[in-house]
Amino acid sequence: MTIWRIDAKLAELSETEGFRHACSTIVAGDLVAVPTETVYGLAADATNPLACAKIYSAKGRPSFNPLISHFSNTTDARIHGLFDARAEALAEAFWPGPLTLVLPRREGSTICDLVTAGLDSVALRVPDSPVMQALSQATGRPLAAPSANRSGRISPTTAKAVDEDLGDAVPVILDAGPTRVGVESTIIALIDEEARLLRPGGIAREEAERVLGGPLCGPTGSRGDAPAAPGMLLSHYAPRAKVRLDAHSITPGEAYLGFGPVPEAICEIAGARLSLSETGDLAEAAAHLFSHLRALDASGAPSIAVAPIPNTGLGEAINDRLSRAAADRTGAGARTD
Repeated sequence: MTIWRIDAKLAELSETEGFRHACSTIVAGDLVAVPTETVYGLAADATNPLACAKIYSAKGRPSFNPLISHFSNTTDARIHGLFDARAEALAEAFWPGPLTLVLPRREGSTICDLVTAGLDSVALRVPDSPVMQALSQATGRPLAAPSANRSGRISPTTAKAVDEDLGDAVPVILDAGPTRVGVESTIIALIDEEARLLRPGGIAREEAERVLGGPLCGPTGSRGDAPAAPGMLLSHYAPRAKVRLDAHSITPGEAYLGFGPVPEAICEIAGARLSLSETGDLAEAAAHLFSHLRALDASGAPSIAVAPIPNTGLGEAINDRLSRAAADRTGAGARTD
């Protein structure tokens, strides 16, 4: 792990060795701890599922919650989310700044399914941070960046706090001193007719309501649901096909989601088949989880049989997500779409 002190202004960042090293690290698919105006974030290329799997591994995140993608400007954010008049007004008022908007995901967005947790919405932010803005602009990537701390720990506002919490789990830390705001961004969802405050943060509720011209609702969902956005609990994405876990065999026509090489006997009768990782690599499996579930669901198979996944490391998060996908959806928690 290397800590680079960054004192330069935005126009001068590209000339610093530490910033260039951070850019190459992001492009190579690794992690960089970077300051925003709120807290230090653990940044990775949001279009690279293998890179984003490293975020979950480094943080010890218990399940694949959606991540916020950061951009250098609103124009780039519009490529990935559908902005209605409310979103445009909030972006105009508070970007760059400590506001995250959860919007319908635009068709063709390259943000990977691991960042959206398999949902059809996406969390977007333009931070008021020269370093984060410059890093996104220079790499040409949206940057997925939750707080740079172990999951459940206090969010870091200094590079020293990042180092103490994550250590060698993050190869590069950009140190620009203490963050200015010190609390996470406010999250507002605009995915239906109700504007919802999902997490209070650096923008006060009253400020946002003044721009919207009306009150913000609270989040929907129950404590047993999977988070549909950072700080939000809602019904999670689940395949239309039934999901069957810990499968050692399948019935003819059933789809199969494997871990390791797919057995020949299963290949012969599976309606569709994919392996999360042919080599049994849990990081690769995490990177492929949501896209493979979607692909097998699209095959039209009535059910998806899932091979046993080791419950260690990222396997715990993979199994958590799979158990939610396999949960009974005939009762109160059933999908309504």
